[in-house]
Amino acid sequence: MSPSRHTLRSPHLRTASGPGTAVRPIEAIGTENVVCLTFDDGPHPVHTPRLLDVLAAHDVRAVFFLQGDQAARHRDLVRRITAAGHALGNHGMHHDDMSGWAAGRIASDLLQTTAVIRQAVPHAQVPWFRAPYGAWGQTPTVATALGMRPMGWRLAVTDWEPPGTGELVRRLTEGVSPGAVVLLHDGGGDRSQTVEAVDHAIPALQTYGWRFVLPDHVAR
Repeated sequence: MSPSRHTLRSPHLRTASGPGTAVRPIEAIGTENVVCLTFDDGPHPVHTPRLLDVLAAHDVRAVFFLQGDQAARHRDLVRRITAAGHALGNHGMHHDDMSGWAAGRIASDLLQTTAVIRQAVPHAQVPWFRAPYGAWGQTPTVATALGMRPMGWRLAVTDWEPPGTGELVRRLTEGVSPGAVVLLHDGGGDRSQTVEAVDHAIPALQTYGWRFVLPDHVAR
């Protein structure tokens, strides 16, 4: 996938209920030595199963921000993600830039995405939302109204431009900070380096006392 697809933007947030009341995506889940791994743009028929195997081997749970059209194609993987105890996020139907969309159009897209996910897993909980490209616009306010919490990130390792597994491991192990939400990808292109990097980085970070957790306490 070309780098332009994943160019990240600074949030442009609208107020939720009046001046000074902004719905801001969370970037961290605490101040302890915990890390929240998140994966965008899947599920992918090759890389997501490999990633799930890696996470299972290390007994780590993550948040998967599912792209609606991919979830529709790979319902078996949506079921496998949830069965493994991972959390689900809504990443829109087609990875569109929603930053200039009206609230009604955003709501329609997010509702369609959640409906597709629930076609695979009825009554699935989808408590999180992430805007494609990090182009937020009115999406945080709309997602919140639909019962989702917008989640950004504190560390983006830029794995959509594969720099080599070793470099991704370095970025992960040197870039984490207490409570950091980490942006990674299991879809949208060749994510083999990401899968390998996660496999190496988890035990390396655990050696130094880092724990990998879901943001359950934030969702409540």
